Amino acid sequence: MPAKKKVGTNRKPETKKSVKRTTKRKLAVVAIGGNSLIKDAEHQTVEDQHEALRETAHHIADMIAEGWDVAIGHGNGPQVGFILRRSEIAAKVEGMHEVPLDVCGADTQGAIGYELQQALQNELYHRGIDKRCVTIITQVLVDRKDPAFKNPSKPIGGFMDKTEAMRRKRAMGWSVVEDAGRGWRRVVPSPLPQEIVELETIEAVLRRGVVVIAVGGGGIPVVDMGGHELRGTAAVIDKDFASSLLAREVKADLFLIATSIEKVALNFGRPDQRWVDKMTLEEAKHYLAEGTHFADGSMEPKIQAVVGFLEAGGKHAIITTPENIGRALRGETGTHVVST
Repeated sequence: MPAKKKVGTNRKPETKKSVKRTTKRKLAVVAIGGNSLIKDAEHQTVEDQHEALRETAHHIADMIAEGWDVAIGHGNGPQVGFILRRSEIAAKVEGMHEVPLDVCGADTQGAIGYELQQALQNELYHRGIDKRCVTIITQVLVDRKDPAFKNPSKPIGGFMDKTEAMRRKRAMGWSVVEDAGRGWRRVVPSPLPQEIVELETIEAVLRRGVVVIAVGGGGIPVVDMGGHELRGTAAVIDKDFASSLLAREVKADLFLIATSIEKVALNFGRPDQRWVDKMTLEEAKHYLAEGTHFADGSMEPKIQAVVGFLEAGGKHAIITTPENIGRALRGETGTHVVST
């Protein structure tokens, strides 16, 4: 029998195009948010997510065609919520075991990574660009003494009545809160990322010119149990903070946050709202200190992530929408935050 044709590592474009290169290879860390995965409440299926990621992959491929090496971080909030909800229903109806939160994070890293690397690999193939993509399941170390563990604040999973919430609090040690009359929900800590466990592997793959998808959903939060033994913990890490840490560690030339708005606004939602084309690190820190410009849990952590990158030696960060990545790189749109 004739040997089957392999399509994996041997799947090279028929017409191979060169990628633009400068004397120094440019490295960008791109953090993509929820709008890159789920556009709205009417488009939440797996196929809808595939389609959304195909669009995002097109814009990231534009960067690669212009000579950028790329590492990609992504959100996973809705997807973790879906897994937890399915788990809760299956446990109640069929008696199935529930899925721990850290395993939910690992599941979403694998699934979203698969969708994204496939979409991007296909896009590069059709453009004739011979470049590989890979997903690295990433653990991120957090401090067991982080104050967030004493103040769980991130709601996860479905709504419960008070009786069920109190039962889970007693039996499973959950922290639960009442959510504006809609029911009770579990809340978990959101500690700061301290160390990317698979960093050396990520760096090695990036040096080979491979596109890396890593720290998905902020990374799987793990704690050091002593003796260098790691164990997953029920927490969530902000994906922008984790992507910022990745950008710092790999010494990225650019940290780009792709989100739902084209530019950052000062005095957001007020009559004196003003869109910002450019700000310096010091200006960004000043606006954060004023505490009135950026929405808590929305734009504020993005600005904080950018500040962290620049304070650690980064030079340039951009916040814009996925479809405007190309224009932002040309300086035509987006909010650019620079070190000086």
